[in-house]
Amino acid sequence: MKTLFTPPWWAASPHVQTILPFLFKVAKPITFRQRQELPDGDFVDLDWLGQAQNGQPILVIIHGLEGNTESHYVRRMLIEAKKAKLAAVVHHHRGCSGEPNRLARSYHSGDVNDLAYTLGQLKHYYPDSPLYAVGYSLGGNVLAKYQGSTQQHSLLERAVVVSAPLTLGACAKRLESGFSTLYQRFLIKRLQQKMLDKINTTDLTEQMPITKEQLKMLNTFYLFDDKVTAPLHGFTDVNDYYQQASGLGYLQYITKPTLVIHAQDDPFMTAEVIPTQDQLSPMVEYELHEFGGHVGFIAGGWPWKPHFYLEQRIIAFIFSEENTLTEPDGSSSSLSH
Repeated sequence: MKTLFTPPWWAASPHVQTILPFLFKVAKPITFRQRQELPDGDFVDLDWLGQAQNGQPILVIIHGLEGNTESHYVRRMLIEAKKAKLAAVVHHHRGCSGEPNRLARSYHSGDVNDLAYTLGQLKHYYPDSPLYAVGYSLGGNVLAKYQGSTQQHSLLERAVVVSAPLTLGACAKRLESGFSTLYQRFLIKRLQQKMLDKINTTDLTEQMPITKEQLKMLNTFYLFDDKVTAPLHGFTDVNDYYQQASGLGYLQYITKPTLVIHAQDDPFMTAEVIPTQDQLSPMVEYELHEFGGHVGFIAGGWPWKPHFYLEQRIIAFIFSEENTLTEPDGSSSSLSH
């Protein structure tokens, strides 16, 4: 299925595409929470849309940096999943469900283990249910890495990766200039507050790699990842983290149908996230759109009542009978490249 995305005239700006969906109110679907205990003593929370039945297809939704079930794209996806008669569950990263996680460590862009554990639990309790997943931004990078690192052992029938920072170092640098610094500032403040709460937690204070005073100085993703993310999660430094966690190099190893969607005007990205044909597995369908911003893709309507491209495209891909679009030479097809 090849569907061109074209924004309305009033939403051609990447910042309108990125910011308006965040401001637009989406009705909150009714969900119920399941706490999942992890092998290391920590937990993640799963928010379920309805009660899944064994044999019913399950869509796993993986949010972006500091996102959760309240995120606009998650809410819209839950609504569309219900219409499509899919069971849906939001996999929260550690500490993102409204309650601090127990350990000093948190989550990061290449953390596939928690996702793999969730998928394993789902397959255990719903053995006859096909599993699908969609990951947004940071969650999309996690999903891409999971698909590539597990290869034929992936528990997913199909996956969709949206607006993923597949080259983390380049994306971190991109957010240090121009209007994009506003997005960085907004997210860094949330990360700093979460880390401050842990520094102030008696049982965790000594495990923190920085002090309160040092934390205040970490005003870029590069600095935060170097002084917090990398040491907390066992990486040598920020460059080691970015190299190991970036999803781009995993795309060529994917063996299950996977759709990757990017916008060229995404203010979180650079051209370095765009894979070459040689970097794509035949099982990866790649869509590169001229417009769309970051997890935006407003397709029409008006500012007070927009409608979106992503949800319909994701549902269409999940239910598609074709494993991938292929060129005559057997390589994967992209909408535009």
